Amino acid sequence: MTETTHTDPPAAAIGVLDGWLSREELGAQLGLSASTLKRWEGARTGPPCVRVGRRIVYRLEAVRDWLLEQEARKQPSKSGGRR
Repeated sequence: MTETTHTDPPAAAIGVLDGWLSREELGAQLGLSASTLKRWEGARTGPPCVRVGRRIVYRLEAVRDWLLEQEARKQPSKSGGRR
């Protein structure tokens, strides 16, 4: 019987930006234009982003967290009526 050992993938197989999306990639996934995301960035209303040189990138988990926050804001109040 042979023993299997766990080995990490070679460093070349791991990209520094794995788990990050460009503005265009995120826009395509959300059905938004890159200019909308840029406008949201300026207004600080969209998902958090990071500037890498001239490139803007979004961490996938941060975008998911932001989406969950947007969903939570849309939940109706428990009082059941308007005031």
